[in-house]
Amino acid sequence: MGITATPHRWTHTYAFVLAATASAVGLGNVWKFPYILGQNGGGAFLAVYLACIALIGIPIMMAEVMIGRRGRRSPGYAAREVARAAGAHDAWQLAGWIGLLSAFLIVSFYVVIAGWAFSYTHKAASGMFVAADAEQVEAIFSAMTASAGEMLFWATLTLAAAFAVVGLGLRRGLERGVHILMPVLLLLLLTAMISALWIGDAASALAFMFHLELDALTAQGVQIAVGHAFYTMTLASGVLMMFGAYLPRETSIARSAVGVALADTAIALIAGLAIFPIVFAHGLDPAEGPGLMFLTLPLALAAAPAGITLATLFFASLSIAAFSTIITGVQAFVHLLHERLHMPNGLAALVCGVAVWFVSLATVFSFSGADWARIDLVLLGREIPTVYHALEHVAINILLPLGGLLIAIFAGWVVPAAITREELATSAAGFRLWRILLRYVAPLGIGGIFLHTAGLL
Repeated sequence: MGITATPHRWTHTYAFVLAATASAVGLGNVWKFPYILGQNGGGAFLAVYLACIALIGIPIMMAEVMIGRRGRRSPGYAAREVARAAGAHDAWQLAGWIGLLSAFLIVSFYVVIAGWAFSYTHKAASGMFVAADAEQVEAIFSAMTASAGEMLFWATLTLAAAFAVVGLGLRRGLERGVHILMPVLLLLLLTAMISALWIGDAASALAFMFHLELDALTAQGVQIAVGHAFYTMTLASGVLMMFGAYLPRETSIARSAVGVALADTAIALIAGLAIFPIVFAHGLDPAEGPGLMFLTLPLALAAAPAGITLATLFFASLSIAAFSTIITGVQAFVHLLHERLHMPNGLAALVCGVAVWFVSLATVFSFSGADWARIDLVLLGREIPTVYHALEHVAINILLPLGGLLIAIFAGWVVPAAITREELATSAAGFRLWRILLRYVAPLGIGGIFLHTAGLL
């Protein structure tokens, strides 16, 4: 069955920037970034993270979008078309297929964690955390993660809504969705930030996040900054390649990539400023880790003035951030079935949704403690107790960096400069800088991720 270039296009450049930002802005910004910032010394870590975004994140994002726009197909086929135009082997299409595989695995466990956020929004709005002590909040979280039924309910609801949106098509579904979700997310986060700065310890939060203390930054912190910059921008997950295929020829890839990076970073900082004033006001540990979001913050938020409203606001922000990432992440799967098998968008969304749902069961039962989900093995120096941990480790720590390395080598060394220069249409100095960063800096940074993952750095 033939494969034809996608006829779909974004309505305007702003739609692409919104969609790419929606993909980048997720739990990695609102949940993960604040606690890894807290664990790694605050301002010094932030400086390294911003450098990683500029020197590694933006160049690889530009390369991905460039491949997608040049190939005008879903990620694997787009990379193949560019390889053929460059006179290279078809095997370079792996740069796209690895991204799709990693995105599929990530969405399968991401919907479960997103379900937690939606569940906590409901719990906060119902006043469940009001007057609760630490033991009661911990019991609420433990009961949720021990209940396969509750997790499956919220994950299924999240997944069904996401595929329903994408099933409407690019313009009526995904594009319209991000036009609604992203302004709402920004409004909720700004409201939460202003409230937190007003009632919390703003001075301590600002000092913690922006005071530069190089002594607090370790080699491990640098590697975490590189890895998170890679993860939060959804690099090498096929999403940006797919979005590039919809990008009009006249749109500047460089300006769009910088815009997405700035928006992604700004929202991560706003999320930090919505969390840390509350953390310091209640004498909490900013380096507590994932438990800060689902165990400690509900306790602190509920104790604050207008606690029900503030807690609901925060977890609603978390839910929307997660949902926006999911709807952008599944677009490539749906498009692939539409492109390859000529399925209508609605049917393609249903088929993909069912497939993701079945794989998500592994994460649900990993958390609920099912015996079959325990595997207890060691992979590249990392202990893997459950199937969920295996999926996360393979997708985030192996497939994403591997896909990014292939993209950097392919776009930087294999694709002729004439092709990349034509697509990027940037200044001569800007093009040279991009090519140097993609050829040398990005592979070194990604190599550091691999060495850190393997416990060699």
